[in-house]
Amino acid sequence: MASKVNQDPKKRTSAATNLIAGGGAGMMEALVCHPLDTIKVRMQLSKRGTVPGQAKRGFIKTGVEIVKKETALGLYKGLGAVLTGIVPKMAIRFTSFEWYKQLLANKETGVVSGRATFIAGLSAGVTEAVLVVTPMEVIKIRLQAQSHSMADPLDVPKYRNAAHALYTVVKEEGFGALYRGVSLTALRQGSNQAVNFTAYSYFKKWLYEWQPEYVGQNLPSYQTTLIGLVSGAMGPLSNAPIDTIKTRLQKSSARPGESALQRITKIAGEMFRQEGVHAFYKGITPRIMRVAPGQAVTFTVYEFLKQKIERTGPASLTGERYEE
Repeated sequence: MASKVNQDPKKRTSAATNLIAGGGAGMMEALVCHPLDTIKVRMQLSKRGTVPGQAKRGFIKTGVEIVKKETALGLYKGLGAVLTGIVPKMAIRFTSFEWYKQLLANKETGVVSGRATFIAGLSAGVTEAVLVVTPMEVIKIRLQAQSHSMADPLDVPKYRNAAHALYTVVKEEGFGALYRGVSLTALRQGSNQAVNFTAYSYFKKWLYEWQPEYVGQNLPSYQTTLIGLVSGAMGPLSNAPIDTIKTRLQKSSARPGESALQRITKIAGEMFRQEGVHAFYKGITPRIMRVAPGQAVTFTVYEFLKQKIERTGPASLTGERYEE
């Protein structure tokens, strides 16, 4: 029998609460962790190890080089695209997760099993990837891949900002370019959230069993941060090759007559032949350093804001029934 995760089947979180709490948590996470994401993208796109005389560059040196050549603002390239999409992304993630979880709950008891939590997380990740994450990441990666100084007004890049990048990509490559790599993004987001929500739910359940005095209220913030950090690190470790291939796919334009599967196969084959197996794990250090603290921030802020809203917010944001 699948183990039980949700011990309070009657409690529901409204869609409006998820919108506010999830959006606020996502914005805080983006502001804190975006520089590490930029370093990760540059490492994944780098082919220094294949050029004679050019040694591979680690995440610290990559970050230092970005700051030296492009100023510290270079670490925040693509932030506009992230902030534009982060509120709907987080709202969709938490709202769809709750909806899928209730859909998969035991019809008689309302209890959500561990397997149901995993499937709900997987489905929520795929949902956010299709609706928000893929277009957002295409624009973000195009901006992050540009090596220009943001302090030099004469160093004009191809994409000036998120809005200009969106306009240029659609104009030159068509609307479909915004969904380049959608299958890989869905696979990455789905596996991330399946692992993340399942691990977080189990950790949270065990902490409540260990500390029954907190049942019915939030765990201490440091505990939420810790279990968010640990659960957040599990996703990147499980799907690093998918993320690296996806980044390279979304960085470049499509070639006429070449299908998405052909491009994915070609990119993976060239990486293996030219750079070796380790190439699939490029950027894994900054990715873990970015995703794990990001999830810690997200869950901590989300739990905090959700509690505040449910205690002090208007009645329309609370209620026992789930709002679609």
